[in-house]
Amino acid sequence: MPFVPPTLRLSLAQYRGIVAHCYDGLPYEACGVLAGPVEGAGEPTGDVTTIYPCINTDASARTYTVDSRDLLRSMRDAESRGEELIGVWHSHTHTDAYPSDTDVRQAMEPNWIYAIVSLKQAEPILRAYRIRDGQTEEIDIDVAGLA
Repeated sequence: MPFVPPTLRLSLAQYRGIVAHCYDGLPYEACGVLAGPVEGAGEPTGDVTTIYPCINTDASARTYTVDSRDLLRSMRDAESRGEELIGVWHSHTHTDAYPSDTDVRQAMEPNWIYAIVSLKQAEPILRAYRIRDGQTEEIDIDVAGLA
C-alpha cells in the first residue's frame, strides 16, 4: 500500500500563534514544535493539538536550532497527554516557504511534518512538507476557520 502523507490540520488560533511567534522572532528565524496523535509506525495523523513556540538558539536570519530545553519541555508535556511531537515549524525571513538545503540536511525525523512560514511578502505564507532521505514532498494544510 503506498504511503499517503497526512494533511497538517491546525486551528485558527494555532495558525495565528505560529505566525505571531515568527514575527516576534524577527530579524531572526523563529521556530517551534508541534504535538499531536500518531498512529501505526509513529506516523502523525496530521492533527495538531498543541504548538510550542521555542527559542532559536542560532539567533540567525538564515538558520535555526530549536533550544534543547524547549524541545525537552515540549516532549514531556506532549507525552504526559499521550501524544508525541509530530513536527517542527520555522520562519524564512526573506525567502519562500520552501525547505533550504540546510533544512533538508537537518531534517532528522522522517515521520515529522516540517512547516515553514515565509515572511518575504506582505502576508505570511505557510507551507508544510515531509522530508525523507533528502527528498521533499509538500503536504496539504487545513486551517480551520481560515477562508
